[in-house]
Amino acid sequence: MEMENKDQNQQSSEAVGSFLWEIVRMLVIALVIIVPLRLFIAEPFIVDGQSMEPNFHNNDYLIVDKISYRVADVSRGDVVVFHYPKDTSQYFIKRIIGLPGEQVKIASGRVTIINSAHPDGMLLDESFLPNQAVTFTPGGEKTTQLGENQYFVMGDNRAHSSDSREWG
Repeated sequence: MEMENKDQNQQSSEAVGSFLWEIVRMLVIALVIIVPLRLFIAEPFIVDGQSMEPNFHNNDYLIVDKISYRVADVSRGDVVVFHYPKDTSQYFIKRIIGLPGEQVKIASGRVTIINSAHPDGMLLDESFLPNQAVTFTPGGEKTTQLGENQYFVMGDNRAHSSDSREWG
């Protein structure tokens, strides 16, 4: 009887050890897959605020692609997630309006892009805006010249967006 208890105890401790080993093994495999995936390929993002409505709403859950802009250039109209320039611990989601080297002019509620292809200006097609909403800036008309590595971004809900019109 005593021998049977020893065998049962030994089998029981082997089963627990085997179970723990499987848990550790599963965690290591998960970390090897998840950490690089999150660091280099895609990252979850939750929209905070109403600056991108009606296209993205508060608390929308997005998966942000981290590969595309390593192999292709950013284009006008792309929606990007980036570190807020005035507090890099925060992430913002906005739409690319102006590209490096361009001039962005906001006047009479419309956005005009001035670049080498359009030296007289090109009125920006903003069909993604609700009801073709107008774009205003604090203080009226505004013209911004972008540097070599600068982009001009704005939220789709222009009346409720903190964006390049305010902080450059």
